[in-house]
Amino acid sequence: MNDTLRSLLDLLDLERIEQDIFRGQSRASVVPRVFGGQVAAQALVAAGRTVPAERPPHSLHAYFLRPGDPGAPIVYTVDRVRDGRSFTTRRVVAVQHGKPIFHLTASFHAPEESVLEHQEPMPAVPDPLTLPTQAELLAGYADRFREPELIQRLLGARSAVDLRYVEAPPFASAGTEREPRSQVWFRTDGKLDGPDDLPLLHICLVTYVSDMTLLDSVLLAHGRGGWTVGDVVGASLDHAMWFHRPLRADEWLLYDQESPTARGGRGLGVGRIFAADGQLVASVVQEGVVRVPR
Repeated sequence: MNDTLRSLLDLLDLERIEQDIFRGQSRASVVPRVFGGQVAAQALVAAGRTVPAERPPHSLHAYFLRPGDPGAPIVYTVDRVRDGRSFTTRRVVAVQHGKPIFHLTASFHAPEESVLEHQEPMPAVPDPLTLPTQAELLAGYADRFREPELIQRLLGARSAVDLRYVEAPPFASAGTEREPRSQVWFRTDGKLDGPDDLPLLHICLVTYVSDMTLLDSVLLAHGRGGWTVGDVVGASLDHAMWFHRPLRADEWLLYDQESPTARGGRGLGVGRIFAADGQLVASVVQEGVVRVPR
């Protein structure tokens, strides 16, 4: 396990300061605010710590209300909305400087026998080990970035994750409109074992990664390179996930993403996450602000 993955796991290991109140630390991301995937993952950790381990999360719905301050801790308050025979519901409010920055509602479900089951097939894609690493990919497009140091900041922010694009990312094809679809393989850069090998933590890590690339497909449809190129500005507005089958964040997962629509300064991203054996393990929907700078 590399140091950055260990640092990410420590970031998700919240401090309990009261029965249903937790405190998480923040760290600088590539942009001058807390990375949305971090807040979502920490909030799900907080919710999950009030639910029996044998009842994993099956869905979450969240709103990003204010930009997070990376220089201040975040306090997560959990509301035990319902404890049913099959389902458990939790509501989490993340607070900084006395104001809510994020709301999350998560539902947890006791495993049941699978009587009715189907899924869409996994798309045909290259093996992840045949694709360039993030460092190899970024080195070939250094001239596309508006500031040279952004490459190192981006690599640093994603160094806990081995992320590999199936096709060129938005910053590599800026100026050319493409099909609004993006695919990446990802896994943690190291195995989770011992006390870290918890089903809840694997789900929270996938939640963390799910916010990294979902709006790429919106940019591709309009030939925009993204904030690193400087031809759009944006932020996540809301985020929803459904977890269909058991998953491991330290094994290869394919994130198949597309954008069905964009209008009025907002773009919608829809994603499906497949395990390497073809099982559909999660679905994701996110809307974000996507604007052309004035």
